[in-house]
Amino acid sequence: MDDLPRARERTDFLRKALNHHNYRYHVLDSPEISDQDYDSMLAELKALEQEYPQLTTPDSPTQRVGAAPVEAFGVVQHSIPLLSMANAFSADNLAAWWQRTSGLLGDQDFDMVCEPKIDGLAVALTYENRLLTTGATRGDGYRGEDITQNVRTIRSIPLSVPGDAPPRFEVRGEIYLPKTGFKQLNERRLQEGIPPFANPRNAAAGSVRQLDPAITSTRPLDIFVYSLGWAEGAIIPGTHWDVMKWLNSMGFKTNPLITLTHTLAESQNVYDRWVTEHKDWQFEADGMVVKVNSLQMQSELGAIGREPRWAIAYKFPAVQGTTKLERIDVSVGRTGTLNPTAVLTPVQIGGVTISQATLHNEEDIHRKDIRIGDTVIVQRAGDVIPEIVGPVLSLRTGAEQVYHMPSLCPECHFEVIKPEGEAQHRCVNAACPAQALERIKHFVSRDAMDMKKVGEKLCEALFKAERVGDAGDLYSLTSAELMLLNHMGEKSATNVLASIEGSKQRPLGRLIFALGIPHVGREYGELLAGRYSSIDALGATSVEELAAIPSIGPKIAESIVAFFQLPRNREIIEKLRTAGVTLESTTETSTGQRRLDGITFVFTGRMEKYTRPEAEARVAQLGGKAAPDVSRKVTYVVVGDEPGSKAARATKLGIRVISEDEFLRMIEGD
Repeated sequence: MDDLPRARERTDFLRKALNHHNYRYHVLDSPEISDQDYDSMLAELKALEQEYPQLTTPDSPTQRVGAAPVEAFGVVQHSIPLLSMANAFSADNLAAWWQRTSGLLGDQDFDMVCEPKIDGLAVALTYENRLLTTGATRGDGYRGEDITQNVRTIRSIPLSVPGDAPPRFEVRGEIYLPKTGFKQLNERRLQEGIPPFANPRNAAAGSVRQLDPAITSTRPLDIFVYSLGWAEGAIIPGTHWDVMKWLNSMGFKTNPLITLTHTLAESQNVYDRWVTEHKDWQFEADGMVVKVNSLQMQSELGAIGREPRWAIAYKFPAVQGTTKLERIDVSVGRTGTLNPTAVLTPVQIGGVTISQATLHNEEDIHRKDIRIGDTVIVQRAGDVIPEIVGPVLSLRTGAEQVYHMPSLCPECHFEVIKPEGEAQHRCVNAACPAQALERIKHFVSRDAMDMKKVGEKLCEALFKAERVGDAGDLYSLTSAELMLLNHMGEKSATNVLASIEGSKQRPLGRLIFALGIPHVGREYGELLAGRYSSIDALGATSVEELAAIPSIGPKIAESIVAFFQLPRNREIIEKLRTAGVTLESTTETSTGQRRLDGITFVFTGRMEKYTRPEAEARVAQLGGKAAPDVSRKVTYVVVGDEPGSKAARATKLGIRVISEDEFLRMIEGD
């Protein structure tokens, strides 16, 4: 872009767009685009203004830190501006910042401090005479919103500090919502018919900026303090690293991951490690902040415009992006559920090209007001299937279409229903070919019968050729059929048949799961195998008997009984019996293997080695019982992490409470 009129037109457009998105992000707490898209637009505007300085205006986003405060909260003037940092997106960007900083310091070496860049709300907390007196948001960097009453509700923010603290000082930090709290908050909002928050930063900001502090107090907010703003009447440590330790000694919560580095290579190594590890942190972080450690050097370096020269934000690969929703496709699962999938204009997010995203069900689509043709925010968290956060409403043209699930199955054209109390639509045709194929794929999968040489493509080929119509047909395949139908060599065909033959000895729990009984996952398969000696015994049980088993409620019990009542399912089991598939439990019943006879357990809290259904299944295999609640008939209460009230009730009744390790020693015979 080399002519002034075109440059003026582009800068005008970028300023308006960035100011709009700045307002949505900082004031309304409702962002419409990803951080990556915003940063890209801002970088383009900065480049244009550097090339054409005469186009820089006072209201340009490059001349300010954030958005104006909401006057309803009252305004706090920041004694020292809360600046925001320049961004680095690659190792080369970080190296360029390091070289530039070193040059400004006369080519001196300098230590650095690496900190997770928390995705939350930046705040300044002022203390006078040992007491918290003011809490304020960043605002525009010079004036923020007075949120004192709200921050006082956050338990990790100290209301007072030790007597040796400075008479007056300010700390700065990031208020955030832990991942578990964010998930629970959004689930509650959806239940109440309220749009979910787009991300934890949005949720934290919305929680802190409530006019009613009572609402803020109900949300599990937390904080990490990341710097000292200023202090009066005290000698301050000379490095940022020591300042953080000093603040921590006064009761402020600092991030335990903060790392002191001495070289550029060390800082890059920390980033490389965190890129992988941050997915498992209990808080959202979108990058790593790198700061010059020496406060004297920080003072020498100063700031340029809105950004300190002594720090940079090294961003992690993006997890959000925007793209167009082209259409919604529907697939049919093995239990008849209709599963909508968003087909997207391909977009790069976190180094991966995304062209599809999950859409759960019709209620979820309408709750988020997602329409065909929308520009949507797509989120990728770790390696899971991407999901659509919501639409960018400001980009709607009016041509977008509200989506409704089909009334007929897209595979067999039978009626589609939505059972009462369920979120998903279902095809009612028990002979639906899509369901049959998905059940076969499930049967051969790793967690089920684990036929390693029978992949999805082979299942599809055999099903299309009408050679395999259900799981039982797999066991009558011949080498000649495989070589003819799938154009494979004799050795490959032999390997496939060996894989099928080997599956005949899988444990009963695996087989129960492989049959694809609705609502019966692998854990419940193991639990049922511990209760019943064979498929025939399970198939002959009643709803009442099943519902009485801990962890098995009426819905799962009804599903199991209904499965065995269907003639087509009984036919499959007979095919398996004829083929020699093991339909009985192989668990030994000797005295040594029934060491828990007469012992009843109750489980509470989260266990490490077993899930609760798996633990209950193991108890049943060893002759014991598992109860859903504490009573005088219970022998032991096994306590895992974050136990509920059952442990206290057990103590009150005089029932022995044991740890998971003690339980493991009991079932392992030590």
